[in-house]
Amino acid sequence: MTVTAASGDGAGARLTSLIARQRQELDAVRSGAAARCVVDLARGMLMERLGCGPAEAQRQLAHLAAEAGTTVAELAAEVTSQDPVAAAEPAGRRPSLAGAAIEVADDGAGIAAALLDQALAPAGATAVALWLNDPDGGLQLAGEAGFGPGEASRWRRIHPEMNSLIPQVARDGGELWWPGGRPDGDSTPLIGRWPAGARAVLPLRVAGATLGVLEACWPVPLEDFDAALRRQLTALADVCAQALGARLPNGDLAADHGASWLFGLLDGVIESAMFACALRDGEGRVTDFRIDHVSEGLRDPAGRNAAELAGRTLLEAYPAAAADGGMYDQAAQALASGKPVHIPGGVISAPGTALGDAAVAPVLDIRIASLFDGVVIAWRRADEAGRADEAGRLAVLLQHAERLGRIGGWEENLVTGDVRWTDPTFALFGQQPGDPIPVADLHAHVPADDVPGVERFRDTLLREKRATAAAFRIIRADDGSTRQMRVFAEPVTDPAGTLVALRGAFQDVSAHYHTQVALAATRDRLADTEERAQEEHRLALRLQQAITPRSARPVEAAGLDVAARYRPAGPGHLVSGDWYDTVMLPTRQVLLVVGDIAGHGIDAVTGMVALRNCLRGLAITGAAPAALLGWLNGVACHLTDGIIGTAICGLYDPASRTLRWSRAGHLPPVLVRDGRAAELSLPQGILLGADPDASYEEVTTSLRPGDTLLLFTDGLIERRGDPIDESLRSLLRIASRPVADVARYADHVLASAASDTDDDACLVAVHLQ
Repeated sequence: MTVTAASGDGAGARLTSLIARQRQELDAVRSGAAARCVVDLARGMLMERLGCGPAEAQRQLAHLAAEAGTTVAELAAEVTSQDPVAAAEPAGRRPSLAGAAIEVADDGAGIAAALLDQALAPAGATAVALWLNDPDGGLQLAGEAGFGPGEASRWRRIHPEMNSLIPQVARDGGELWWPGGRPDGDSTPLIGRWPAGARAVLPLRVAGATLGVLEACWPVPLEDFDAALRRQLTALADVCAQALGARLPNGDLAADHGASWLFGLLDGVIESAMFACALRDGEGRVTDFRIDHVSEGLRDPAGRNAAELAGRTLLEAYPAAAADGGMYDQAAQALASGKPVHIPGGVISAPGTALGDAAVAPVLDIRIASLFDGVVIAWRRADEAGRADEAGRLAVLLQHAERLGRIGGWEENLVTGDVRWTDPTFALFGQQPGDPIPVADLHAHVPADDVPGVERFRDTLLREKRATAAAFRIIRADDGSTRQMRVFAEPVTDPAGTLVALRGAFQDVSAHYHTQVALAATRDRLADTEERAQEEHRLALRLQQAITPRSARPVEAAGLDVAARYRPAGPGHLVSGDWYDTVMLPTRQVLLVVGDIAGHGIDAVTGMVALRNCLRGLAITGAAPAALLGWLNGVACHLTDGIIGTAICGLYDPASRTLRWSRAGHLPPVLVRDGRAAELSLPQGILLGADPDASYEEVTTSLRPGDTLLLFTDGLIERRGDPIDESLRSLLRIASRPVADVARYADHVLASAASDTDDDACLVAVHLQ
């Protein structure tokens, strides 16, 4: 964007407005001077009559004016018999006693106290607070009365992002009236302990700009703020704004309270910057900007310094800024939006050149940002900015590369002996900046075992004049720790082939080295672990095979055909604790058992061996299935190392063709009769090893010739994502078929039952002939 002269009604109107405003300012200065002369004359007369000093005479004059209900200038005119119009006081504005007290108050706290005591307390108010705008959009408490020190400390500073009435009024500039207290449903934080009381929040304006915020609180609700009370509060807000504005440094908004430190910071950070305060008309519209602060080292395109620019308006100093879309418009946009504006390739014409003649002006990189009620304008030559930005970007990129790679560059002049290290190199070696190590002394900073490697590296560079690399340990100078270092270097020769310099880079590879060492150790441990795991797997498999035979006919009894099947999870999977047992007891009854121990591997298999052998020994006693499971649960709880499992235990009596059976948390048996499969009703019984005091229910099932009974573990039917009831229904559909040969039938069920849990499965099919 080029900031040049304007051609058109917009620029001309701005210049016309500038001239008119300057005339008005001149008239105001003259009128103000006349008013001050009248006041000074009246003060002198009082000093003579009362025999007092200037300060006492001024206070007496203000006191008399307040009692008379007139302005100081009008009273002074009456005292001196001068025309009161010469004092140039605004017509109709007659400060009350509260206004006089505010004007003579020493600070913000005094202003707030005077406001409450003289005006608001008689109107029923109990507290008042005054805030001033901060540069970042927040607000700072200037004074309060009635809230107390504790509440004042909590509201000393209001963050610009805080959801509160004060920043809302400061931003919007509108007045807020709550006669009935906080509205229903509103959760805005409020100062004071009277959320139900009336509350008024008004902006403090000076010359159309918002300086801060006034908030007054009542202890109880009001029916309404009548017109007279609203006018009084609005007038008092204006008086407070004038009083606070007069107490700011330099008497203007540009300096603001405590803002001098910010301008000092700008001068230290930005070489060429100025602050321009907004000038506004009676309706608050921006008409120009006054240059209030200029960096000490600033020189504008015409060569003018801070002394020559301070106090001028922006359009006066740079008439070409009035062009449509020019620097003036950009400054107004930045002030209104609060967003910075960048003008790459802008041109500011030197004063004295014709509008539109920017040939002699340099191209600038201009940036504008809002600050207080004004803008900061900074610039530099576009060509310098481009070169500086590119060099800066490359330098930052190199620094990041060195930091991320833990790399430090170095160079050694063999002719002069000068050694140069980058900052990261000093950090790698723990050396103090300015104390680099020559290659000839490098061996003194490594462990004795690594000295030969350093000497070979040095000889390759100095004698063979070849680029080389080496890896060795270094002992850091600051803490004595040892780091793994890799160095790359190359010789530098002159045209005659004489070695004149060395240059290279160090890289701290300690993390990579330690990772490699840990990885090698982990591989060794993993190999040992894998070998042990394979041995445990072979042992568990042999144990399982020893106690879970794969014979198609594990037992033969009169009238029974039994087929047992075992399906391992597959190669690469740990063996589980699934087991079964079918044995003829001395009583000629047949023991039928299927169980599942929780877990996999050698622990699950040894647990299964313990329970199986215990159950065989207990069954010799002739006890019923419920008693056998109760004893087996006691073994799991007290005589094993935390075994948890499920089981079905049944005793089949060939004489009566009945099956007495109990269960411990196991899936129900399936009875296939006349080609249709159905679940048997479940007796009560919890897991083995869960409760040492558990008892088990026993049921008796009558069987018929041709019936087939299926006992199985969950690995036969479980599927990920499907409820167990759905898996059981699927098994019933598979099992619902006539049984001619129990062995083929068992093979069919085992092959058709779909399971995807990578778990072993047991199936025992018992067919009555």
